[in-house]
Amino acid sequence: MDVDGCLACDLAEGRRPLPGGRIHETGHWLVEHCICPLGVGTLILKPKRHVVHLWELTEAEAEEFGPLLREASSVVAELTSPDQVYVGMWSHSGGVPVHIHFVVQPVSRALMEELDTFGPPLQFAMFDANELPSADEVEVFAGHARAAFA
Repeated sequence: MDVDGCLACDLAEGRRPLPGGRIHETGHWLVEHCICPLGVGTLILKPKRHVVHLWELTEAEAEEFGPLLREASSVVAELTSPDQVYVGMWSHSGGVPVHIHFVVQPVSRALMEELDTFGPPLQFAMFDANELPSADEVEVFAGHARAAFA
């Protein structure tokens, strides 16, 4: 199911520009580069169908998710050499539940020192700074990530 006006669905269906394009997909999941200011190499994993609550995943979607999350975090680690890879589920926009998506974000010591924080406050600080990676940087990373998933 695709919901017009849902950012995740619109990106997946090409109704909005997606820097880097689709990086990887499985039978039930899509992998894209994050369009938010969380740095180059931050991936988004989202169900192909519009799912608002984690408990709404089908058995097949749930079974596919664990191995995909492990693989995505491995790809991010391989390509960015981070100190840690953060993973979190985001599912709100304007205080309303939306299409669930999992953020897979590389975090380096240099980034923590630059923003003088870590964990969830690091992501808040990155949103406050609002420094989007360039489309060129995202395209290059996405190409490497596609090859690493293959």
